[in-house]
Amino acid sequence: MAPIRLRHPKGVTTLQVDVDNASVLDLQQQIYSATDVPPSQQELKSGYPPQSLTLIPELPLASLGLKGGDQLILTQQARAPPAPFQAAPLQDIVSPTALPQSRPSRAAPPSVRATHAQGPDSVPTEGGYLVHRIVPDDNSCLFSSIAIVFEQDIGKAPMIRQIVADAIRKDPETWSDAILGRSREEYISTILKPATWGGAIELTILATHYSTEIASVDVETGRVDHFTPPPASDSGNRCVLVYSGIHYDAATLAPMLEAPADFHQTVVPVMSEGDSDPIIVAAKKLADILRAKRAYTNTATFTIRCQVCKKGLKGEKEARAHASETGHVEFGEY
Repeated sequence: MAPIRLRHPKGVTTLQVDVDNASVLDLQQQIYSATDVPPSQQELKSGYPPQSLTLIPELPLASLGLKGGDQLILTQQARAPPAPFQAAPLQDIVSPTALPQSRPSRAAPPSVRATHAQGPDSVPTEGGYLVHRIVPDDNSCLFSSIAIVFEQDIGKAPMIRQIVADAIRKDPETWSDAILGRSREEYISTILKPATWGGAIELTILATHYSTEIASVDVETGRVDHFTPPPASDSGNRCVLVYSGIHYDAATLAPMLEAPADFHQTVVPVMSEGDSDPIIVAAKKLADILRAKRAYTNTATFTIRCQVCKKGLKGEKEARAHASETGHVEFGEY
């Protein structure tokens, strides 16, 4: 373990870091514990003059070139605050093949989220208005959105995490180490931490638990992923989530724009299969609105350069592959 001095908005903290074996994510989680600044909002600088570090959570800490005694400067990235639910003026409307493991939060570029000064966006439907229900950008967004939909209480997000952990614990055959991408014990421990993202595995488990299809619409592409419960327990209902690339929100059905959140219908009957269902059509239109505002992030298309051989790379996937092939672990954005 080596000391790393961290200057942050609350003062100065000395972290004890395993610089040889830790990952970037391990450092981010230590910083989160010490400062309450979530990984998605951490901007780190080091050296003199201070230079921004490129944070790729999956890479080893060596990718940052840190050593014992170094000093880091932490800045909290600005985020548009989540808009309170209120009536919004009607705006002009302009099944996965693999189960990726849950992803930890990651640093995001500026302007990831659109500002909703007039309240959340909405789309008219035959049953009222499909309303974008924005949840805090705090790394528990998937669990918060599910808590709104099925429990009508965003405060029950930790309970939703526990549902996932219990399901994995009780079904080692379905949720094996191979499917989870790590040991079951490690996965369960990680998913219960508030700084860990959820993904397709969690949505599959929650669709089964609530006997309800969870339709996730991707803002950037308009693609809809349908997470469905087993046919024997399918209630014939579905809910809608909105996915920005690094963030999940809920979408719920309001009888009128002025209706308070308590009057929203969070689960609706499936009217037709596929994407022709009226609520799915509305969800795709809602994604169109958000896409026009660039309220999404494509983490696969970041451009970065290897600081060792100067090779240009695109996204985290290429960075990880390059590090594996060459041993080079120092990267910077350009």
